[in-house]
Amino acid sequence: MTPADFLVPTYVQMLTALAGWLDKAQAQAPEQADALLSARLVPDMFPLSTQVRFACVQAQEGLFRLWDEAFPPALTELLDEGRNAGEAPGTMAQARTRIEETLSLVRSLSGDLDGGAPDRAVAHELPTGMIFDLTLDQYVRDWAIGQFYFHVMTAYAILRHRGIELGKADYVAHMFAYLRPGTAPQG
Repeated sequence: MTPADFLVPTYVQMLTALAGWLDKAQAQAPEQADALLSARLVPDMFPLSTQVRFACVQAQEGLFRLWDEAFPPALTELLDEGRNAGEAPGTMAQARTRIEETLSLVRSLSGDLDGGAPDRAVAHELPTGMIFDLTLDQYVRDWAIGQFYFHVMTAYAILRHRGIELGKADYVAHMFAYLRPGTAPQG
């Protein structure tokens, strides 16, 4: 399995799930849906609006690293939008647009990715100036997946904390494609 074989389906599945969670929030609390974007688990964490944008950033960053390309200005803009989302959370429609744009990019780039050599050097620099020297496999395993899931799951937790009815089936919706016919619980 190449890094691309691992990342692309993960990004598509979980960003699609995230979009579904936002749809449920909109349906369950239409008058408060946009206000949910300012919700946080605790005061020192980023709000839902940032978690959505940072999940999109992580997916895009992961693919550009696989592609061994410099990050485009649009990725920096999305990162800055996320950093400033506490003051300007935007709307559910805008959050959905960011997810759809990211899904479109993931799908468009995925055909061009061979994943690169697993031992290719990746220098991952954080805004603090720290630089991590990793192989591509290490980057995917130890950074890309973990950071992506952190933001996706924090978004899930914020929505649940604010009363949106989500469950395990919402988290693993992609698994229903593999469900053996006749084995679903009858309810």
